[in-house]
Amino acid sequence: MNGHSDTRKRREEIAIRYFRMVDAGNPAVIDLFTEDARLFYPKFGLARGKEQIGAFAQGLARGIASLEHEIEDFTVLTSGSHVVVEGAEKGTTTSGVDFPDGVYSFGLFCNVFEFEGELIKRLHIYVDPDFANTHAEGVAWGKSVRDGIASL
Repeated sequence: MNGHSDTRKRREEIAIRYFRMVDAGNPAVIDLFTEDARLFYPKFGLARGKEQIGAFAQGLARGIASLEHEIEDFTVLTSGSHVVVEGAEKGTTTSGVDFPDGVYSFGLFCNVFEFEGELIKRLHIYVDPDFANTHAEGVAWGKSVRDGIASL
């Protein structure tokens, strides 16, 4: 392999390790980030730096008892310093709700990693954070649209 291919493969491996560490609740996941890394998550916004990213992870963990990414089925795309991972996740909230339900939640996500060397400099996570379907207005909207489509 050449240097470019080695770097690409290594970054993809680090992105996959990120998901394994998240699933295990391993706080050392923060070591995969640069000191000045940025993280975006829907309904949360931006975290800047390892300290804020760690605080975000702790906050998210307060609502999720277990989380498992279906790593073997990931789609992984790499371009330059970016690795994009699309996949599915499942788990249980701390209130005992299993997700996804396959009706209003589907467990699909897309993460966009930007690397600086072999560390994550930027991570944007695109997922519906309403794991337990408590966003009644959003669920009602989805149902009304599906019902409308069903009558076509």
